[in-house]
Amino acid sequence: MAGTIQFQQVIPILRIFDVPKADEFYLGFLGFGVDWEHRFDANAPLYRQISRNGLVLHLSEHHGDGSPGVQLRVMMQGVREFNREINAKGYRYMRPGLETTEWGTIESSVIDPFGNMIRFCERIERQETSVVSTT
Repeated sequence: MAGTIQFQQVIPILRIFDVPKADEFYLGFLGFGVDWEHRFDANAPLYRQISRNGLVLHLSEHHGDGSPGVQLRVMMQGVREFNREINAKGYRYMRPGLETTEWGTIESSVIDPFGNMIRFCERIERQETSVVSTT
């Protein structure tokens, strides 16, 4: 029976308060695309799914969907390339650095306009464990 339970995916719901600011950050800066969105009517809060290369996030204007200030750790490959890509965009509000941790990851952190932090992390060999740069 141990093989019958499988967890497929975690999809965090992040609270947003301003759709144009969310679009600037998630679509423009981080390079996500909109998969779908929903509103109960033209004046209702937005609920949307965005994704990029296997990472799926839900963004919501609905009261009670998520709490601003959460932190996500996203394990990935290619964190250095991703960091170079997003920094090359010259986003006005953030220039994330790279940090090598003592627990064997290299990480780049971003904070969205609503206070949510996303840490993009890649496992590395232990001998690389020193701080590369932070900003």
